[in-house]
Amino acid sequence: MSLKKILPGRLGFGTAPLGNMFRAIPDEEARATVEAAWDQGVRYFDTAPFYGAGLAEERLGAVLAAKPRDEYVLSTKVGRVILDEHETDVPDFGEKGGLFEHGNPNKILHEWTADATERSIEGSLRRLGTDRLDIVWVHDIAQDFHGDAWTGKFEEARTGAFRVLSRLRDEGVIKAWGLGVNKTEPIEMTLALDEPQPDGFLLAGRYTLLDHEHALQRLLPMAQEQGVGMVVGGPYSSGILAGGAHFEYQKAPAEIIAKVNRLKELTAKHGISIKAAALQFSLAHPVAEAAVPGATKPSRIAEDIAALNEKIPAAFWHDLRAAGLVSPAAPLPNNA
Repeated sequence: MSLKKILPGRLGFGTAPLGNMFRAIPDEEARATVEAAWDQGVRYFDTAPFYGAGLAEERLGAVLAAKPRDEYVLSTKVGRVILDEHETDVPDFGEKGGLFEHGNPNKILHEWTADATERSIEGSLRRLGTDRLDIVWVHDIAQDFHGDAWTGKFEEARTGAFRVLSRLRDEGVIKAWGLGVNKTEPIEMTLALDEPQPDGFLLAGRYTLLDHEHALQRLLPMAQEQGVGMVVGGPYSSGILAGGAHFEYQKAPAEIIAKVNRLKELTAKHGISIKAAALQFSLAHPVAEAAVPGATKPSRIAEDIAALNEKIPAAFWHDLRAAGLVSPAAPLPNNA
């Protein structure tokens, strides 16, 4: 089923921060943030076992358990099975370093086989306290976690997770499946397969104001041609486009800070927020169906909704293009 038919709106809630990404968040703060999203009309929630070794799913499930299941759309991911035993060593997350060092202490099995996919879904259902999932993404079969070995992980998923999820979709157990990654290449490879195709993909950090040219070269034209939709993850580039200091889950380098400062000068000139410009840019591509910014404070939800609805003059987008701050191939809001 197409994402357009499933997703309830243009703005969802990304729960990676609820897994204690970068910092330990009190349970009450996490709960209040999810409740704020619900109270302000957000009805799409995306999570993953990887986020704090199950912590984000537990926190999300604790709130959603009291909500009518037919009133929201839920997606999670496969590729990580959370084990009962605890980790004694510092886990290796590739480029992502100590991303969830404040999460649950459980060991994580990184596996994309058919058996692991079934186990991953069972664990997610238990932690989320629900009887069904709407969308399942195949998580992180890309270079940023596996280096040169990523193609082997992709093949493991192709013969394992892809086939399990295709079957579950055909049986009506889930509505849709796809890839949830931070790189374009695994999605391109999947779309080129002569096998059951995904319904969409969650692409994190690769279609933002700061990083979009690569996605425009091959992936997004392929997706558009095949009618495959995109959920935009990380529209604020790990926070640097929303007043934070991180880019790509690390402290932002000098060249990124310089580009953000140029963007801020332009947004200030037109009297708009950089957060609104970032979010609306990410959603302007025809393939983009929704964005799932993360949040750990209730106030951030109101900010995201305001950013989605803020009126941005066409002159801003023209100036953005003229300044060379976006690719000439990037669609802009209102056909600017």
